[in-house]
Amino acid sequence: MDYKEKCRLWMTFDEDVKAELSSIDDEKELEDRFYKDLAFGTGGLRGIMGAGSNRMNRYTVGRATLGLANFIKDNNSGELSVALACDSRLNSSDFLWDAARVFASQGIKVYAYHTIVPVPVLSFTTRYLSCNAGVMITASHNPKEYNGYKAYDSTGCQLCTEDAAEALRHINAIDDYRAVYDGVKSADEYISDGLIVPIYEKELDAFVSAVKEQSVYEEKSDIKIVYTPLHGTGLVPVCRVLDGLDVTVLESQRTPDGNFPTVKSPNPEDRAALTLAIEKAKEIGADLVLGTDPDCDRVGIAVRNGDDFVLFTGNQTGALLVKFVCEMHKAELSEKSMLVKTIVTSELGANIGRSFGVQVDETLTGFKYIGDKINKYEASGDRSFVIGYEESYGYLVGTHARDKDAVVSSMLICQMASWYKNQGKTLVDGLNDIYSEFGYYLDYLDSFVLKGKDGAEKIQSLMVDFREKGTSLLPDIKEIIDFSTGIRDLPKENVLKYVFNDGSWMAVRPSGTEPKIKVYYSIVDPSQENAKARLEEIRGVISAIINS
Repeated sequence: MDYKEKCRLWMTFDEDVKAELSSIDDEKELEDRFYKDLAFGTGGLRGIMGAGSNRMNRYTVGRATLGLANFIKDNNSGELSVALACDSRLNSSDFLWDAARVFASQGIKVYAYHTIVPVPVLSFTTRYLSCNAGVMITASHNPKEYNGYKAYDSTGCQLCTEDAAEALRHINAIDDYRAVYDGVKSADEYISDGLIVPIYEKELDAFVSAVKEQSVYEEKSDIKIVYTPLHGTGLVPVCRVLDGLDVTVLESQRTPDGNFPTVKSPNPEDRAALTLAIEKAKEIGADLVLGTDPDCDRVGIAVRNGDDFVLFTGNQTGALLVKFVCEMHKAELSEKSMLVKTIVTSELGANIGRSFGVQVDETLTGFKYIGDKINKYEASGDRSFVIGYEESYGYLVGTHARDKDAVVSSMLICQMASWYKNQGKTLVDGLNDIYSEFGYYLDYLDSFVLKGKDGAEKIQSLMVDFREKGTSLLPDIKEIIDFSTGIRDLPKENVLKYVFNDGSWMAVRPSGTEPKIKVYYSIVDPSQENAKARLEEIRGVISAIINS
């Protein structure tokens, strides 16, 4: 069917869907809602909420759940179970209970969090309760119009390439969205039958205990911290692991709210999201600002530097954490110790790890690949995971989860800041010490939004264009790594990485979760001024190509 036929079919689903679609006059908007089905990307399903096969709604959630249920039944035997959780986004709770009912209708026992919790809690719980799979309803740091559906395997790792492809085949085999709920009973009935089991206190306590086992520095300091959960799920677990420190929670962003009323976007990468917390920190004389995104798997920080605050990048915080964690575990490190990073993450943290004798492993973009590495290390026994991180503000220390964890990261960042303060230093000083020893790295990310069917086609056209330009794209390119051809043991991925003669690099990839093409830059130069000038020159060339 073309998009018009699909739209007419969907208008027969229910009166709410019919009313919503009937109110749309923009033909491009209708085309975008139906020209494709929402599909698994680097973070599972993610899309704008609304009626349509290319939107997040009860029908796309139900279809994904029935497909995942069939995938679970095909690959497991005996009593089957899943863990479900959601964040504070609009409709997250409704989508969770829709998914719970569909799983239960297939005879799969559901352990459902009856209140919001972070992504790492769901990852932990899937393992803790020995479930066959897990699902988290979340769209991470996306704007309020979005929601999503992350699927996890029995280890608490998001479905990787082969499993995701098989799950997607099961999902795509379901043609009739409307029939997914045929015969499905109410949540209360499944709770009475014992097929849905509400959970929270015991499982959250176990998670917090597991996080606290990663504590490495508990000496007292007079550090003052302002924390904002950005209207998300982080408040309870983050405050519990920071107990004993001088922490002020930003009141205006304390309450969970899927409208995110105080920010344009709840993304701790953006200084704008931390503006109110920085103002509070200035008011009370705090040293550090922490902000976790709505599903509390990523954390951004701002550090006092004189009278102002400096916002750190994910690469900078990651490099500091690598040094801190390796220093605290120095006596335990061996040739088995592993640091895992993604291909678009700076080499700075990797070089710090190597200086401690830690081995470095590299994965494609997406923390699921880091989680998969942990599983492989544990299966073989010949490697020991120390830390994993990616430039997009996601870090993990410990193996209690198989996804990035802003709860353990917040705890360790605050301990790290205390460690430096007891030496008379700030995290800015710590970062400058790293630059003095390892050289200056300037990392930057450009994201170009290209919406709709036309945007998707342009993104694909741009990737072809970048490949065709090859080494003529920019001066001094030493090599081009095309991950779509299959590099080392990594799955094939539509990513191009340009490595320059001096060790600087640039990478281009379509986003797996948003209508964007992303360009990553990592400039290595002894001079910060030269690095900045070179970055702007390269960005200018790339911007002209993409915006042409």
